[in-house]
Amino acid sequence: MATAADADAMRRAIQLAARGLGSTSPNPIVGCVILDASGQPVGAGFHQRAGGPHAEVHALRDAGERARGGTAYVTLEPCNHTGRTGPCAQALIDAGIGRVVYAVGDPNPQATGGGDTLRAAGIKVESGLLADEAEAGNIAWLTSVRLGRPYVLWKYAATLDGRIAAQDGTSRWITSSESRADVHRLRAEADAVIVGSGTARADDPHLAVRGIEGAVNEVMPSGTQPLRVVVDTDATAVRPGARVLDDAAPTLIAVAEDAETELPDVVRLPRADRGLSVAALLEALHQRGIRSVLLEGGPTLAGAFVAAGAVDKVVGYLAPVLLGAGPAALADAGISTITEALRLDVTETVRIGPDLRITAVPATTPKER
Repeated sequence: MATAADADAMRRAIQLAARGLGSTSPNPIVGCVILDASGQPVGAGFHQRAGGPHAEVHALRDAGERARGGTAYVTLEPCNHTGRTGPCAQALIDAGIGRVVYAVGDPNPQATGGGDTLRAAGIKVESGLLADEAEAGNIAWLTSVRLGRPYVLWKYAATLDGRIAAQDGTSRWITSSESRADVHRLRAEADAVIVGSGTARADDPHLAVRGIEGAVNEVMPSGTQPLRVVVDTDATAVRPGARVLDDAAPTLIAVAEDAETELPDVVRLPRADRGLSVAALLEALHQRGIRSVLLEGGPTLAGAFVAAGAVDKVVGYLAPVLLGAGPAALADAGISTITEALRLDVTETVRIGPDLRITAVPATTPKER
């Protein structure tokens, strides 16, 4: 049975894991804490970047010989395969760890089995401690492995009466500077940011992350920027000179298979009833190593994603403003009657400056499309 000390150590590991958000893809975020044989903290670490040492290796290096006979607390089952780094299960065995407690089993068929390897080596292994908390923090990677597509977070900003722009199309700025800064945090944690042709035409968005701690000149280094994706079905919205085509971050333009364009970095996808196939787009991104997506597009693109069952979380920034007319946050999503409504469970409400940020997830599991 887990003790309070066990829970404290795992909670710290979960907090450490979160420090890797935005920099470990296509790998998961993982944290590790090591207590020595007497129960004293001696090592801690987290997975910092793809291709670099895993959390367990950082923690073992931090602990040194003090790890021998101790307990390792890991947010994800230690990996059991050799990729760009060696298997963490073997590293724990070699360090003389006496007990391993992990929160969530590894669903990746290439890496799973670490727990069995540890047990076979005579190490006591326990699983499931704070599993819900650890899974919530690593939900993007876990979803991508389980569903075979990126995790999708749909973000929108609206007035209290649900308008994302005025009747004349003006929308800058509905929400506060504090909310806009918070959106850059969401971008920094995502592998890709997606907008549609309507947003590209109306706003000529830049989509790069700005104002994040550690950035250079308020812009993150290109190596840590999310992929900027514009869904431009007919290849008419993104023109040479568009801000999204600069070198601040990588960019991918998604167009229909029959569209004519000379733009670089284009992916051609099949058409669907609502522009391009959402499933094909997500598959193409997944193949590129994209594990999490921030959907910032307008109501039409958001409606297509909802209709495809491809929205895993919704973050709405509501401003204390009324417009009375103008486009709504969500267009046709294939819902024709109240019984078909996509019901959400609100998981968090937070004041961001004068605005209210509401986070919710579908009450039912998204479709595997």
